[in-house]
Amino acid sequence: MHFVDAKGILTGSGGHCGMNVYRGCTHGCIYCDSRSTCYQFTHPFEDIEVKQNAPELLEAALRSKRRKGMIGTGSMSDPYMHCEEQIRLTRRCLEVILQYGFGAAIQTKSDRILQDIDLLERINREAKCVVQITVTTYDDDLCSIIEPNVCNSRRRFEVLEELQKRGIPTMVWLSPILPFINDTEENVSKILEECIRVGVKGILCFGMGLTLRDGDREYYYAALDKHFPGLKKKYIETYGNAYELPSPNEKALLSLFYSTCRAHNILCTPDECFSYLYTLPDKYEQPSLFDLGL
Repeated sequence: MHFVDAKGILTGSGGHCGMNVYRGCTHGCIYCDSRSTCYQFTHPFEDIEVKQNAPELLEAALRSKRRKGMIGTGSMSDPYMHCEEQIRLTRRCLEVILQYGFGAAIQTKSDRILQDIDLLERINREAKCVVQITVTTYDDDLCSIIEPNVCNSRRRFEVLEELQKRGIPTMVWLSPILPFINDTEENVSKILEECIRVGVKGILCFGMGLTLRDGDREYYYAALDKHFPGLKKKYIETYGNAYELPSPNEKALLSLFYSTCRAHNILCTPDECFSYLYTLPDKYEQPSLFDLGL
């Protein structure tokens, strides 16, 4: 872990901006796209870069915005990695979001998010907060292999339940689905059943498969050699050096996914989910004198 002073913290514009207060990750997920060489890491991926001035940068950025919106975090690096336990940088940024009346859209795999449930509840009460949790497999033994350094899927659904009890809307990222590993109807069905049980608002799915780029591919294949002997050869024979690796079962799995979500009024297309995620209700907008023509 090392500390840096970042030059900026927010990306995007309009009603939705994103931020990552950390760079790198210690969760060890074997498929992590953020390991890809295109992101130009200049340090080992597990040597977490901590943007120590993130709260100050965020406050300056939000203070200057005339229009409230949603602030997303977690797209590149999980905001609730192990280091957050001591540093609490994510919490400090959430306090800034609350102070300035913005909403928050948080993506994580970790139950450490519960240490901030009081703050998330306040943000949701005064603006809007949506928590998204990634779930790729119902089998906790398999989860410990493909996502080794973070809480298992059962615990993630417990987290979703706790958030739901506080009235905080939730979503699940059903991604990635790994060909020949977790791409079964049994796995997807059980995940969907749990999503229904805990009352998620939406499920984000970008097809049944995964993507591999340079850097990410090598790490993934090394994990296959370690945990699934012979499977790397099958991947190479099936997909070559492709970026998109759809499951052979994709058609059936997508049919199951969409029919189940529609039957239970769960948002299930990326457009639906992102529209909900990044829309701050009008009732939270505080018009300025300029907006009122005064």
